[in-house]
Amino acid sequence: MAILSPLRRRSAALGVAAVAAVTAAGVSLTIGDASAGTVSGSLYRDPSSAVVRWVAANPGDSRAAVIRDKIASQPQARWFANFNPSTIQSEVSGFVGAANAAQQIPVLSVYEITNRDCGGASAGGAPDLNQYQTWVSNFARGLGNQTVLIILETDSLALQTCLNSGELSARNQAISTATRTIKSANPNAKVYLDGGHSTWNSAGETANRLRAAGVQYADGFFTNVSNFNPTSGEANFGRAVISALNGMGISGKRQIIDTSRNGGASGDWCADDNTDRRIGMYPTTATGDANIDAYLWVKPPGEADGCRYTAGSFQPDLAFSLANGVPNPPTTAPPTTAPPTTAPPTTAPPTTAPPTTAPPTTTPPPTGNGCSASVSLNQWSGGFTASVTVTAGSADLNGWTVTITLPGGAATTGVWSAQASGTSGTIRFTNVSYNGHVGAGQSTNFGFQGTGTGPGAAASCTAA
Repeated sequence: MAILSPLRRRSAALGVAAVAAVTAAGVSLTIGDASAGTVSGSLYRDPSSAVVRWVAANPGDSRAAVIRDKIASQPQARWFANFNPSTIQSEVSGFVGAANAAQQIPVLSVYEITNRDCGGASAGGAPDLNQYQTWVSNFARGLGNQTVLIILETDSLALQTCLNSGELSARNQAISTATRTIKSANPNAKVYLDGGHSTWNSAGETANRLRAAGVQYADGFFTNVSNFNPTSGEANFGRAVISALNGMGISGKRQIIDTSRNGGASGDWCADDNTDRRIGMYPTTATGDANIDAYLWVKPPGEADGCRYTAGSFQPDLAFSLANGVPNPPTTAPPTTAPPTTAPPTTAPPTTAPPTTAPPTTTPPPTGNGCSASVSLNQWSGGFTASVTVTAGSADLNGWTVTITLPGGAATTGVWSAQASGTSGTIRFTNVSYNGHVGAGQSTNFGFQGTGTGPGAAASCTAA
């Protein structure tokens, strides 16, 4: 699994990120307008992941309930990191087939590039790039024809210190070819290349590396798999990368943010030794941000980085530390379609009450230099998330403020894509740098998470 290298140790950002419980896993749900990117649907929960197996084998462990409800219940990426060209097609086909049967979207992390991790704690990969292409071709033949999300080669572009110019050129070509191979085998595959994270390489340098590796053939890039940076900082970084790519004539690319371990406070760089980390936003495709296709748990929470424990091994004390004290994810009603043919997981579902999702109350866009705001609420026992849509009137906005009053006892615990004046009572949310300008009749989004009962649909908007 990916590990933080000494380079990342020096540059790691240790800010606080919000824990936003956005969607539950293990059940099928429909996500429509809430998803602002190019991916829409329920993510697949792997019933044979390491954390699910541990929970099933340790029902009497004092940590089991917390790990079960807050980690094992959630969709996480399946890593394909063994050089097994003769069996990889069947492994991929089995995993993807189970997700298809459940009518959910699988996330596959490909980690097989030659000289991965520059020979660090996660050293390995294909013996050479020719054999890598053989492995990728076999991998691609198992993907089927439905939507899959591919996280292609963590750290392969951000960490290049061990490569000379010839090796770097060969790696870029290999990743570009792998992208096209996967897209050719399954046109519905969404492929994302390595974007490092917001406190590693600059946005311009990241864009240059993505272009060299063929991001024009991919759907976008992913960030934060190898770090714990707050979601808001990663989103800002992603917008800067997208802007730089647009300046190169490469448009339409979107970001994936790994939120599996970015909800905690500052501390030592290595997750294996750090008890201040917490899981971040629960995995979802409903980001409310046109630049971000999904918040994913690419690095499975509880799997080690290689500091105190062997890289990639599941450690229950790490998992418990990440999940302890974090709100439970919401649950949702079972699907009305036929149940999946795969056997349900043996672990007990979370005991939290199902959420109630209030539809947004929209009002006609105002005339003149004004704006309107609508709130879509996702409520569960003890907490909520709110997605707010700001719509400009018949003139462009160059800044906005939305005022929302929370019920008594409610308080926000995190805000994204806006700045807030407080945490309770009447709160004024103002735009940040990248979403202050809204074209006439157009919309932008922000959101927040909190404890207690969420606000009603009433929200006022004032143009700057």
